[in-house]
Amino acid sequence: MYADLVCKGGGIKGIALVGALLYFEEYGYTWRKIAGTSVGAIVASLVAVGYSAREIADIMYEVDYSKFADKSTLQSIPVFGPLASLFYSKGTHLGNYIEDFLSKKFEIKGKKYFKDIYEDGESRLKAIASDVTRHKLIILPDDLVEYGINPMEFEIAKAIRMSCSIPFFFKPVILNKKNPSYIVDGGLLSNFPIWIFDVHGKPRWPTFGLNLYDDEKNDNCNVHSFIPYLMDVVETSLVTSEELYFKDCDAVRIVNIPTLGIDTINFDITKDEIISLFNSGYNSAKLFLKTWSFNSYINRFRL
Repeated sequence: MYADLVCKGGGIKGIALVGALLYFEEYGYTWRKIAGTSVGAIVASLVAVGYSAREIADIMYEVDYSKFADKSTLQSIPVFGPLASLFYSKGTHLGNYIEDFLSKKFEIKGKKYFKDIYEDGESRLKAIASDVTRHKLIILPDDLVEYGINPMEFEIAKAIRMSCSIPFFFKPVILNKKNPSYIVDGGLLSNFPIWIFDVHGKPRWPTFGLNLYDDEKNDNCNVHSFIPYLMDVVETSLVTSEELYFKDCDAVRIVNIPTLGIDTINFDITKDEIISLFNSGYNSAKLFLKTWSFNSYINRFRL
């Protein structure tokens, strides 16, 4: 069975996406087009270059997530380092590790550029990012032409880094240094682009969305320290519930996955928390597919 897939952003909580992905593939689904924002774009990119859900799960268990919060020499200076790094680099962490990590994983599958995952004249993968200079959402790789860049020759890993560059936490990616545009996490503008593959009339196959939502209140209070407070402001922006605006036709094709109160940038996540998130995704997908019917969806919303 064919389907398209859209994965929501959510930082470290994206581990839950992999659990849902695994159950869908065990159920018999094969992905045609894949999209995502931030960590959703990371998962989507691994699917797009040829990794199975089981392979992604294996990668997920091997990763040392603390390395994702890579520090510059400046940022490592006690007390004043983070503020200085924020001032000079517009981010307290580099973001290089994520890009290098993904680049190596893509090369294992013989993929590097978007031209390597083109099919029927377009990229199988779409990643959402935010251009804070032009104040607009961009879809990668398609919108790269607006910056004078050939989408087919652009590195997939660079695009995914752009999509998951959490503002102030990671350095932004700069496009066109002569007329620079600063690109950050797509979650600022669309953390869950469930609309991206929609067509007029009857679709050939379903588009499923994997939605991460906070089911447990986090009582951490960081307002007395500037950097943690700033991160709280950013996280509030990234986790704003787009589901409040979902139409019925969107809600019925979305798998809602509880994220168990785990923070977006908790890169010191424990093995037990990893397993809990993974199982949350797996069980949520299992529950969803018990009642899902593509024919019912078509008859109710698309005819």
